[in-house]
Amino acid sequence: MDKLRRVLSGQEDNEELGLTDQILDASTLSYSTRVKWFVICFAGGILCSILGTALLFLPNGLKLFAVFYTLGNVAALSSTCFLMGPLKQLKRMFDPKRLIATIVMLLCLTLTLCAVFWWHKKGLAIIFCILQFLAMTWYSISYIPFARDAVMKCFTTCVS
Repeated sequence: MDKLRRVLSGQEDNEELGLTDQILDASTLSYSTRVKWFVICFAGGILCSILGTALLFLPNGLKLFAVFYTLGNVAALSSTCFLMGPLKQLKRMFDPKRLIATIVMLLCLTLTLCAVFWWHKKGLAIIFCILQFLAMTWYSISYIPFARDAVMKCFTTCVS
């Protein structure tokens, strides 16, 4: 458990941080409080996504679905800020090995809302929600060592 705390708090990294990085990355929340808020935020994100799916079948439900599904993904994504801090979260999101997945994910989140509210294209909103799911999945597995390689190997084996 101590090793998990050190990894999540960044104490295991040997890189030297400047004073501003230390100030911005410092958290005043205790470890148990951070874990509790992570669980609350992540569960809220899942609940929003499920609620959005349930609202899909109501009249004008596509707008509600897109909003709740997108809010759910944003809440689930931002829940990890409680574990590692917002600055470290942003650094890891825009790490070169996650950069494309992060950009595609954020773009899909934005385009989903644009398709619903500005362009009024229901089909496009559904496509962007599907792309949102795929981008979030690809982004999430980037945190698991060798997971992307395993998925790509499985995919190429199934296709050929």
